[in-house]
Amino acid sequence: MKKRILLPTDYSKNALNAIRYALDLYQDFECDFYFLNKYTVTGYSLDSMMVPEPGEKLYEAAKKASEDGMERLMEILKLHPENSKHTYHTISTYNSLLLAVENIIAKKDIDVIVMGTKGNTGASSVIFGTNTVAIMEKITNCPVIAVPANYSFSPPKEIVFPTDYKADYKRKELIYLLEIAKAHKCAIRVLHVSEEAELNTKQKNNKILLEDILEGLDFSFHTLSNIKVSKGINTFVESRGSDMVAFLNKKHFFFGSLLSNPLVKEIGYNTNIPVLVLKDND
Repeated sequence: MKKRILLPTDYSKNALNAIRYALDLYQDFECDFYFLNKYTVTGYSLDSMMVPEPGEKLYEAAKKASEDGMERLMEILKLHPENSKHTYHTISTYNSLLLAVENIIAKKDIDVIVMGTKGNTGASSVIFGTNTVAIMEKITNCPVIAVPANYSFSPPKEIVFPTDYKADYKRKELIYLLEIAKAHKCAIRVLHVSEEAELNTKQKNNKILLEDILEGLDFSFHTLSNIKVSKGINTFVESRGSDMVAFLNKKHFFFGSLLSNPLVKEIGYNTNIPVLVLKDND
C-alpha cells in the first residue's frame, strides 16, 4: 500500500530541506507526496466574517503567488534524483496552516507529516517555529517529523526513544517508528531519564510490553539518573551521534502535553536532528 505523506511548505529553505529529507527517508517506499502551501489575503483575518471572494484582486494575487511558488518548487525538485516510486501532488489553499493540514489529512488519509522545525522567520533563538508547534500539538491523528534547517540526510542508524514507562504502549501508536527502523535497519535506543531509584510494578510491566513490541528489531534499554529530562536526552543523543529522537505524545507521559510551550523551551536540546512525534490513539 502506498504511503501518503503531507509536506507543508512556505517555500523557505527550511521547508525545502524537510521536503528533501522526506524524499530520501522514504526513497524505498511507494509514496504519494502532497505538497501543501496555504495563503492568506492582506487585510482579511481568517477568524473574521469577512472572507475574500475568488475573483477579487487581492485574493487572485495571493492565489497566483502561491501557485507560482509551487511551480518553482516543482522545478527545483527536478534536480532531486528521480524516483519512479514517488508521485507528486500540489495543493494551494486559502486557509490557516492548521486547518489546511487537518483538511488534507481527512481528505487524503495522510499517514505522516514532514515539515521544517522553523519557517520563513527562522529566528535562531527559536527551537520550533509557531506553525511547527501548532501542528505537533494539535494534530492528534497523524505523526509528525520535524526536520532542522541545516540537517543533511543520511540513512538513520539510531533512533532514541525517551520514555518514563508510565503509560501503556500500543503497537499501532509506534508503527511509524517501527517502520522507519525496519526500512533503514536502524537501532532503537529506549532512554529512561529516571526520577525514582527503581521502576514500580506498572513501569516494569510497561517495559516488558515495549520489549514485546520491539521484538525482532535492534533495540536496547538505557537509564540516566539525577539529571533533568531535557539535559539527559541532549547528553545521550550527542554522546552517541544519534540520528532521530522519537516522542510518544501521550497525555500522561512525563512531558504532560508533549509540546506545550514551556516544554519547547525545556526540551531546548538544540534539535540538531529530526524529531518524530508519535500520536496517542486513546
